[in-house]
Amino acid sequence: MDKREAEFLLRRKLGEYRTIAYPDLVARIGTDDHATVVGASGVEYQLEVQVGWDREPGGDVRVIAAIDDGGLRAFPLTDSLLVAPDGTFVGEGSG
Repeated sequence: MDKREAEFLLRRKLGEYRTIAYPDLVARIGTDDHATVVGASGVEYQLEVQVGWDREPGGDVRVIAAIDDGGLRAFPLTDSLLVAPDGTFVGEGSG
C-alpha cells in the first residue's frame, strides 16, 4: 500500500465529514460509510467511516475512518475527529 496516497485519501474523506454539522453527524450515529476509492496511482482502496458517540449520548461525536488496499498484508491506516455539541473540533488548537 502506498502510505502517502492512502493518507491523502483518508484525510480527504475526513475533510468531507468536517463540513457536516453536529446535528447531522448525530443523525449518522450507528451507520457505516463504505466506499471504494481509486488513488492517482490507479490502486483501489477500501475506505470505511463510522460515526458514534465518544463517551455518552448527547456528548462529543467521534468520526473514525480507516483505509486499506485489501492486500494480503493489509493493515488499515486510521484517523479520526471529535466534534463537540457546539460544533467545535475537540483537541484542535485555535491558533
